[in-house]
Amino acid sequence: MKKRRNRSDSSAWMALPLYIFTIVFVVCPLIYMVALSFATPSRGFGVTWKFTLDNYRNILEPVYLNTFVESLKLAFTSTIVIALIGYPFGYFMARLPEHRKKKAQLLLSTPFWVNSLIRLYGWIIILQKKGLLNFVLIKLGIIEKPLSILYSYPAIVIGMIYVLLPFMIMSVYSSAEKLDWSYVEAARDLGASRLQAFFYYNTEAYTAWAAFGCDPDFRAIHGTVFYCRYLGGNKVVLVGSLIQDQMTRGSNWPFAAALAVVMMVLTTVLIMIYRKVTNARELEGIG
Repeated sequence: MKKRRNRSDSSAWMALPLYIFTIVFVVCPLIYMVALSFATPSRGFGVTWKFTLDNYRNILEPVYLNTFVESLKLAFTSTIVIALIGYPFGYFMARLPEHRKKKAQLLLSTPFWVNSLIRLYGWIIILQKKGLLNFVLIKLGIIEKPLSILYSYPAIVIGMIYVLLPFMIMSVYSSAEKLDWSYVEAARDLGASRLQAFFYYNTEAYTAWAAFGCDPDFRAIHGTVFYCRYLGGNKVVLVGSLIQDQMTRGSNWPFAAALAVVMMVLTTVLIMIYRKVTNARELEGIG
Protein backbone atom coordinates (compact mmCIF):
# COMPACT_ATOMS: atom_id res chain seq x y z
CA MET A 1 0.00 0.00 0.00
CA LYS A 2 2.83 2.39 0.88
CA LYS A 3 4.57 1.65 -2.42
CA ARG A 4 1.37 2.41 -4.32
CA ARG A 5 0.94 5.67 -2.42
CA ASN A 6 4.54 6.63 -3.08
CA ARG A 7 4.10 5.90 -6.78
CA SER A 8 0.91 7.98 -6.97
CA ASP A 9 2.57 10.84 -5.06
CA SER A 10 5.63 10.76 -7.32
CA SER A 11 3.46 10.71 -10.48
CA ALA A 12 1.46 13.66 -9.13
CA TRP A 13 4.66 15.63 -8.51
CA MET A 14 5.94 14.73 -11.98
CA ALA A 15 2.70 16.04 -13.53
CA LEU A 16 2.85 19.28 -11.53
CA PRO A 17 5.01 21.19 -14.09
CA LEU A 18 2.52 20.24 -16.81
CA TYR A 19 -0.38 21.60 -14.76
CA ILE A 20 1.53 24.80 -14.00
CA PHE A 21 2.43 25.24 -17.67
CA THR A 22 -1.20 24.65 -18.72
CA ILE A 23 -2.57 27.13 -16.18
CA VAL A 24 -0.01 29.86 -16.94
CA PHE A 25 0.17 29.56 -20.73
CA VAL A 26 -3.31 28.22 -21.66
CA VAL A 27 -5.94 28.86 -18.99
CA CYS A 28 -4.82 32.35 -17.95
CA PRO A 29 -4.53 33.70 -21.53
CA LEU A 30 -7.97 32.28 -22.34
CA ILE A 31 -9.50 33.96 -19.29
CA TYR A 32 -7.78 37.22 -20.20
CA MET A 33 -9.02 36.97 -23.79
CA VAL A 34 -12.63 36.42 -22.68
CA ALA A 35 -12.41 39.30 -20.20
CA LEU A 36 -10.81 41.54 -22.83
CA SER A 37 -13.68 40.83 -25.25
CA PHE A 38 -16.06 42.63 -22.84
CA ALA A 39 -13.78 45.67 -22.39
CA THR A 40 -14.13 49.03 -24.14
CA PRO A 41 -11.45 50.10 -26.62
CA SER A 42 -9.72 53.37 -25.78
CA ARG A 43 -9.05 56.12 -28.23
CA GLY A 44 -5.65 55.40 -29.67
CA PHE A 45 -3.88 52.52 -27.98
CA GLY A 46 -5.07 50.49 -24.99
CA VAL A 47 -8.39 49.49 -23.43
CA THR A 48 -10.77 50.76 -20.80
CA TRP A 49 -11.96 48.08 -18.41
CA LYS A 50 -15.60 49.03 -18.70
CA PHE A 51 -18.08 46.21 -19.41
CA THR A 52 -19.76 46.32 -22.81
CA LEU A 53 -21.36 43.98 -25.34
CA ASP A 54 -20.64 46.26 -28.28
CA ASN A 55 -17.73 44.09 -29.45
CA TYR A 56 -20.06 41.14 -29.95
CA ARG A 57 -22.76 43.34 -31.49
CA ASN A 58 -20.25 44.61 -34.04
CA ILE A 59 -19.64 41.03 -35.21
CA LEU A 60 -23.29 40.92 -36.35
CA GLU A 61 -22.64 43.72 -38.86
CA PRO A 62 -22.91 42.46 -42.48
CA VAL A 63 -19.26 43.15 -43.32
CA TYR A 64 -18.00 40.98 -40.44
CA LEU A 65 -20.62 38.26 -40.88
CA ASN A 66 -19.59 38.07 -44.53
CA THR A 67 -15.99 37.51 -43.37
CA PHE A 68 -17.10 34.50 -41.34
CA VAL A 69 -19.14 33.18 -44.29
CA GLU A 70 -16.21 33.56 -46.69
CA SER A 71 -13.91 31.85 -44.20
CA LEU A 72 -16.32 28.93 -43.87
CA LYS A 73 -16.69 28.64 -47.64
CA LEU A 74 -12.92 28.55 -48.06
CA ALA A 75 -12.58 26.09 -45.20
CA PHE A 76 -15.08 23.60 -46.56
CA THR A 77 -13.84 23.94 -50.13
CA SER A 78 -10.25 23.25 -49.14
CA THR A 79 -11.30 20.43 -46.81
CA ILE A 80 -13.21 18.59 -49.55
CA VAL A 81 -10.30 18.86 -51.97
CA ILE A 82 -7.80 17.85 -49.27
CA ALA A 83 -9.93 14.82 -48.36
CA LEU A 84 -10.34 13.72 -51.98
CA ILE A 85 -6.59 13.94 -52.61
CA GLY A 86 -5.19 13.00 -49.21
CA TYR A 87 -7.38 10.05 -48.29
CA PRO A 88 -6.33 7.79 -51.22
CA PHE A 89 -2.68 8.80 -50.73
CA GLY A 90 -2.76 7.93 -47.01
CA TYR A 91 -4.67 4.71 -47.66
CA PHE A 92 -2.34 3.36 -50.34
CA MET A 93 0.72 4.62 -48.47
CA ALA A 94 -0.26 2.30 -45.62
CA ARG A 95 -0.36 -0.59 -48.11
CA LEU A 96 3.20 -0.02 -49.34
CA PRO A 97 6.10 -2.30 -48.32
CA GLU A 98 8.10 -1.11 -45.33
CA HIS A 99 11.07 0.24 -47.29
CA ARG A 100 8.75 2.23 -49.58
CA LYS A 101 6.78 3.59 -46.62
CA LYS A 102 9.93 5.22 -45.27
CA LYS A 103 10.68 6.79 -48.64
CA ALA A 104 7.11 8.07 -48.91
CA GLN A 105 7.28 9.56 -45.40
CA LEU A 106 10.60 11.21 -46.27
CA LEU A 107 9.15 12.78 -49.42
CA LEU A 108 6.08 13.93 -47.51
CA SER A 109 8.13 15.62 -44.77
CA THR A 110 10.72 17.21 -47.10
CA PRO A 111 8.79 20.51 -47.61
CA PHE A 112 8.82 21.11 -43.85
CA TRP A 113 12.61 21.33 -43.93
CA VAL A 114 12.33 24.50 -46.04
CA ASN A 115 11.48 27.86 -44.51
CA SER A 116 7.78 28.70 -44.96
CA LEU A 117 8.62 32.13 -46.42
CA ILE A 118 10.73 30.51 -49.15
CA ARG A 119 7.91 28.06 -49.92
CA LEU A 120 5.43 30.92 -50.07
CA TYR A 121 7.51 32.88 -52.58
CA GLY A 122 7.92 29.67 -54.55
CA TRP A 123 4.14 29.53 -54.96
CA ILE A 124 4.05 33.22 -55.90
CA ILE A 125 6.56 32.51 -58.68
CA ILE A 126 4.53 29.49 -59.84
CA LEU A 127 1.13 31.22 -59.83
CA GLN A 128 1.97 34.64 -61.26
CA LYS A 129 1.03 35.52 -64.84
CA LYS A 130 4.52 34.81 -66.14
CA GLY A 131 4.92 31.91 -63.75
CA LEU A 132 5.59 28.23 -64.25
CA LEU A 133 1.92 27.14 -64.17
CA ASN A 134 0.81 29.48 -66.96
CA PHE A 135 3.93 28.61 -68.96
CA VAL A 136 3.14 24.86 -68.83
CA LEU A 137 -0.58 25.36 -69.60
CA ILE A 138 0.21 27.55 -72.63
CA LYS A 139 2.82 25.10 -73.92
CA LEU A 140 0.33 22.24 -73.62
CA GLY A 141 -2.26 24.26 -75.56
CA ILE A 142 -4.77 24.21 -72.71
CA ILE A 143 -4.99 28.01 -72.52
CA GLU A 144 -4.09 30.82 -74.92
CA LYS A 145 -3.68 33.70 -72.49
CA PRO A 146 -2.11 33.59 -69.00
CA LEU A 147 -4.55 33.09 -66.15
CA SER A 148 -4.76 35.60 -63.30
CA ILE A 149 -4.47 33.05 -60.49
CA LEU A 150 -2.28 34.94 -58.04
CA TYR A 151 -4.11 37.24 -55.61
CA SER A 152 -7.39 35.40 -56.10
CA TYR A 153 -9.64 32.91 -54.31
CA PRO A 154 -8.21 29.85 -56.16
CA ALA A 155 -4.68 30.90 -55.12
CA ILE A 156 -5.70 30.79 -51.45
CA VAL A 157 -7.31 27.36 -51.93
CA ILE A 158 -4.08 26.09 -53.52
CA GLY A 159 -2.08 27.49 -50.60
CA MET A 160 -4.42 25.90 -48.06
CA ILE A 161 -4.20 22.53 -49.79
CA TYR A 162 -0.42 22.74 -49.93
CA VAL A 163 -0.14 23.53 -46.21
CA LEU A 164 -2.72 21.06 -44.88
CA LEU A 165 -2.50 18.11 -47.27
CA PRO A 166 0.50 16.41 -45.56
CA PHE A 167 -1.39 16.42 -42.24
CA MET A 168 -4.38 14.76 -43.91
CA ILE A 169 -2.21 12.09 -45.52
CA MET A 170 -0.37 11.30 -42.29
CA SER A 171 -3.62 11.25 -40.30
CA VAL A 172 -5.19 8.68 -42.64
CA TYR A 173 -1.92 6.75 -42.95
CA SER A 174 -1.48 6.37 -39.18
CA SER A 175 -5.04 5.00 -38.85
CA ALA A 176 -5.00 2.82 -41.96
CA GLU A 177 -1.70 1.25 -40.89
CA LYS A 178 -3.36 -0.07 -37.72
CA LEU A 179 -6.12 -1.86 -39.65
CA ASP A 180 -6.26 -5.65 -39.66
CA TRP A 181 -6.26 -6.29 -43.39
CA SER A 182 -7.20 -9.95 -42.85
CA TYR A 183 -10.79 -8.80 -42.25
CA VAL A 184 -10.83 -7.07 -45.63
CA GLU A 185 -9.48 -10.22 -47.30
CA ALA A 186 -12.05 -12.34 -45.47
CA ALA A 187 -14.84 -10.04 -46.65
CA ARG A 188 -13.61 -10.37 -50.23
CA ASP A 189 -13.53 -14.19 -49.86
CA LEU A 190 -17.14 -14.12 -48.63
CA GLY A 191 -18.28 -12.30 -51.75
CA ALA A 192 -18.07 -8.63 -50.79
CA SER A 193 -17.02 -6.25 -53.53
CA ARG A 194 -13.95 -4.07 -53.14
CA LEU A 195 -16.07 -1.04 -52.30
CA GLN A 196 -18.13 -2.99 -49.72
CA ALA A 197 -15.01 -4.33 -48.05
CA PHE A 198 -13.47 -0.87 -48.11
CA PHE A 199 -16.39 1.01 -46.55
CA TYR A 200 -17.53 -1.65 -44.08
CA TYR A 201 -14.16 -2.73 -42.72
CA ASN A 202 -12.00 0.37 -43.02
CA THR A 203 -14.04 2.25 -40.45
CA GLU A 204 -11.01 3.38 -38.46
CA ALA A 205 -9.37 5.06 -41.42
CA TYR A 206 -12.75 6.48 -42.41
CA THR A 207 -13.09 7.97 -38.92
CA ALA A 208 -9.67 9.58 -39.33
CA TRP A 209 -10.97 11.26 -42.48
CA ALA A 210 -13.93 12.66 -40.55
CA ALA A 211 -11.67 13.76 -37.69
CA PHE A 212 -9.31 15.60 -39.94
CA GLY A 213 -12.25 16.98 -41.90
CA CYS A 214 -13.24 18.90 -38.79
CA ASP A 215 -9.74 20.18 -38.23
CA PRO A 216 -8.86 21.92 -41.50
CA ASP A 217 -12.25 23.60 -41.61
CA PHE A 218 -11.30 25.64 -38.62
CA ARG A 219 -7.61 25.75 -39.43
CA ALA A 220 -8.77 27.72 -42.44
CA ILE A 221 -10.75 30.09 -40.22
CA HIS A 222 -8.12 30.39 -37.49
CA GLY A 223 -4.91 30.66 -39.33
CA THR A 224 -2.83 30.19 -42.42
CA VAL A 225 -3.09 34.00 -42.43
CA PHE A 226 0.44 34.09 -43.78
CA TYR A 227 -0.47 32.23 -46.98
CA CYS A 228 -3.90 33.79 -47.33
CA ARG A 229 -2.58 37.34 -47.11
CA TYR A 230 0.21 36.93 -49.66
CA LEU A 231 -1.51 34.57 -52.11
CA GLY A 232 -4.90 36.28 -51.96
CA GLY A 233 -3.78 39.86 -51.49
CA ASN A 234 -6.54 41.99 -50.00
CA LYS A 235 -9.27 40.55 -52.22
CA VAL A 236 -10.29 37.81 -49.76
CA VAL A 237 -10.44 38.74 -46.06
CA LEU A 238 -10.59 35.86 -43.57
CA VAL A 239 -11.32 35.96 -39.86
CA GLY A 240 -7.68 35.33 -39.00
CA SER A 241 -6.62 38.30 -41.15
CA LEU A 242 -9.35 40.42 -39.58
CA ILE A 243 -8.12 39.62 -36.06
CA GLN A 244 -4.56 40.46 -37.06
CA ASP A 245 -5.64 43.80 -38.53
CA GLN A 246 -7.68 44.70 -35.45
CA MET A 247 -4.72 43.86 -33.20
CA THR A 248 -2.17 45.85 -35.23
CA ARG A 249 -3.59 48.51 -37.53
CA GLY A 250 -6.92 49.05 -35.82
CA SER A 251 -5.55 48.82 -32.24
CA ASN A 252 -8.96 47.43 -31.26
CA TRP A 253 -7.93 44.58 -28.99
CA PRO A 254 -11.37 44.01 -27.39
CA PHE A 255 -13.00 43.47 -30.80
CA ALA A 256 -10.16 41.15 -31.85
CA ALA A 257 -10.66 39.21 -28.61
CA ALA A 258 -14.42 38.96 -29.29
CA LEU A 259 -13.71 37.54 -32.76
CA ALA A 260 -11.30 35.01 -31.24
CA VAL A 261 -13.86 33.97 -28.61
CA VAL A 262 -16.51 33.40 -31.28
CA MET A 263 -14.06 31.28 -33.28
CA MET A 264 -13.18 29.30 -30.17
CA VAL A 265 -16.87 28.61 -29.49
CA LEU A 266 -17.44 27.54 -33.10
CA THR A 267 -14.46 25.19 -32.90
CA THR A 268 -15.73 23.66 -29.66
CA VAL A 269 -19.19 23.13 -31.16
CA LEU A 270 -17.69 21.47 -34.22
CA ILE A 271 -15.61 19.10 -32.08
CA MET A 272 -18.71 18.21 -30.02
CA ILE A 273 -20.66 17.49 -33.21
CA TYR A 274 -17.82 15.30 -34.46
CA ARG A 275 -17.76 13.33 -31.20
CA LYS A 276 -21.52 12.89 -31.32
CA VAL A 277 -21.59 11.72 -34.95
CA THR A 278 -18.59 9.37 -34.76
CA ASN A 279 -19.05 8.26 -31.12
CA ALA A 280 -15.37 9.10 -30.61
CA ARG A 281 -14.34 9.76 -27.02
CA GLU A 282 -11.23 11.68 -27.92
CA LEU A 283 -9.56 13.45 -30.78
CA GLU A 284 -5.86 13.34 -31.44
CA GLY A 285 -4.30 15.79 -29.03
CA ILE A 286 -7.60 16.36 -27.19
CA GLY A 287 -8.43 14.32 -24.14
